[in-house]
Amino acid sequence: MLQDLIDPSLPLAEQNARLRAILSALMDRAERGQMQSRPMGQLAHVVALEQQVRTRTRDLAEALDKLRVTHARLSQAERDAVSARNSLVDALEAMGEGFAMFDSRDRLTMWNSQFCAALPDIRAQLAAGLPFRDYVHMVSDSDRIGLTTVSERRDWAKRRLQSHTRRNANFTVPLEGDHWLQVSEQRMNSGGTAVIQTDVTAMVRTERLEREKLLDEQAQMVRATLDHIDQAVLIFDAKARLAGWNRRLREVFAPPSALLASGTPFTQVLDDLMRRRQLGQGRIRQVLTDWVDGPALRPPLGLDIVQEDGTELHLSAQAMPDRGFVMSFNDLTTERRAIAEMHRLNETLEARVQARTMELEAARDAAERANASKSRFVASASHDLLQPLNAAKLFLSSLATLENTPAQSRLVDRVQSAFTSVEDILAALLDLSKFDIGAARARREAVPLAPLFARLRDEFQPMADKRGLRLVVMPCAQAVRSDPVYLKRILQNLVSNALRYTRTGRVLLGARRCGANLRLEVWDTGPGIPPDQQAEIFKEFTRLNPATETGMGLGLAIVEQACALLDHPLTLRSRLGHGTVFALHVPIALAETALSPRPPGPETPPGVLSDMLVLVVENDATSRRALMGILEDWGASPIEATSLPDARVQIAALGLAPDVIMADHQLDGGATGLAAIATLRSEHGDIPAILVTADHGPALMEQAQNLGIPVMTKPLALRRLRRALQQVPQLRGGQNKTAQRAKRGDHSYWLQPDD
Repeated sequence: MLQDLIDPSLPLAEQNARLRAILSALMDRAERGQMQSRPMGQLAHVVALEQQVRTRTRDLAEALDKLRVTHARLSQAERDAVSARNSLVDALEAMGEGFAMFDSRDRLTMWNSQFCAALPDIRAQLAAGLPFRDYVHMVSDSDRIGLTTVSERRDWAKRRLQSHTRRNANFTVPLEGDHWLQVSEQRMNSGGTAVIQTDVTAMVRTERLEREKLLDEQAQMVRATLDHIDQAVLIFDAKARLAGWNRRLREVFAPPSALLASGTPFTQVLDDLMRRRQLGQGRIRQVLTDWVDGPALRPPLGLDIVQEDGTELHLSAQAMPDRGFVMSFNDLTTERRAIAEMHRLNETLEARVQARTMELEAARDAAERANASKSRFVASASHDLLQPLNAAKLFLSSLATLENTPAQSRLVDRVQSAFTSVEDILAALLDLSKFDIGAARARREAVPLAPLFARLRDEFQPMADKRGLRLVVMPCAQAVRSDPVYLKRILQNLVSNALRYTRTGRVLLGARRCGANLRLEVWDTGPGIPPDQQAEIFKEFTRLNPATETGMGLGLAIVEQACALLDHPLTLRSRLGHGTVFALHVPIALAETALSPRPPGPETPPGVLSDMLVLVVENDATSRRALMGILEDWGASPIEATSLPDARVQIAALGLAPDVIMADHQLDGGATGLAAIATLRSEHGDIPAILVTADHGPALMEQAQNLGIPVMTKPLALRRLRRALQQVPQLRGGQNKTAQRAKRGDHSYWLQPDD
């Protein structure tokens, strides 16, 4: 308000002048008002004071009323508290057990008349605020406690205070006169401790009687047991006095009846046995005497005794915790004689076994050498046959593109079918040889099932149509962790077998989730497999119906060994006349993602490879000519070379680098296609390249993958080769960028998933 009347920005002298004027006006107005109506002002003041007094009086009356109500409630609460305390005291007194309560500071706050009733000298010293430690020391010093020495009392007090630190504690205190007191401590939520004392004298005495009765029964059982064992037994107490024996002891030693009496000293028993020469000769007496007189924790004693009549005994002595000991005598005569006779018989038997073992080892080594030689021969023969087979397949493909008569086309189809069968057999033999010589290696990765199932459907649909069967492939969007090549080979063999042995109905390929695994199943409606032949079908060269079905019986043998290599359990269920189910359990790929399949491009007509310069490095003339013909049919411009120097000459003559290099791995003079590709790339830049080989081994695949070079194995899959060459224009100058994805062996990064 004052700031509204006076502007703070004015000079100080002007502000003071204005304040004096305002003060003067106010004083003048106040004096005029008092002179005109002073009696009326006093009356108004009195009325106002009276109103205030009435208000204050009313407030005081209300406060007094509230105070009376609060006092009444407080009095009722005190009465309730006293009643509750009395009820608590009555309840504690009615417990029949001693009860005391210590607060969070371990001070005694409450107890009943039964607490420490068995310790009258302690009972008289109880008082509110007594510390728990003082209470424990008072109990340990009590005359009624069942502890004799000062050290025992101190140890008891120490253990008692240690148990008090735990939340719950239960223990028994011995008192004089064979009385027993059980103490239970319970820690309360407030931090205090409740102590309950219970007289358990009657319980302890009853338990003691039951235990003594049980010991008597046990003694009878021990006696009966001793009489029925085959060893002779002597039992001595802590003072080396005879306490027990059994019937077998009389049979072995035939001691005098007077000797076998409770309390007979050990020395007297030993003297009698030595006098009658029952313990043989030597230092037996001294050894036994020293052992008996030894310390309480002496180790067991064992002695072999030979009596005069040739009887062999084994003496065992074992100390007991109370310094007593047990001696047992076991008759080993029959056993020792049997062992001696057995050793005598084994002398000639061992020689015969050794000779037979040497014969078997020689036969085994010969069989292993023959098997390894067979496996190496199969692998070598398969490798050598793949070269001409690859050339023949390429020539047939070129022949099929010519304008042939219908008869010639049928002949070409039959020849191609025959070569396909030979190729399948060679591939099967090569797979088996890998398993036999331990060269098979699995490369586990995330394999999407959708493109794999699609490839299998496209591959086997013509076979199903030809046989009049319905092939059903259930869709599956999951990915599994496996080797893509071996997994495809397993499913190919299972589906092929199902189609081959099913006459009518359908063949189904699908997947079911089974915990962390997928169960890949192949169902058929074939004749079924008899139970006695379900194990035989996995053997090599085994066929159920060799007269009616083609093949060599290698498919399921490869399936079994491939499943063992991949650790994929394989199960079989079959019913005669209803069909068969093969199930393969494969773990689901959770932590990794498979390569996303790219949609297949449109089928390209012949001639799409026009103006593509393909350098073919192949030392085998037949294979080189066949591959050149195929490339020319596709519209490419192939350049042939037999070696790296020849390839350099061809490139120099043309004056430009090729668009793509196709190099066979095994060249003349020990040269390799990988080395040729690396050299040409170093001279002409990162040229896209494909390594062609008849070596299906994992070492070469791994080496090529590390260099980012895709591998195609012989016999060449022409559709895949053409698709690979069609991708070359997209890869020129960028193979290094995409080479990081070329880590799938035959599943190269430029191949479509349906190849």
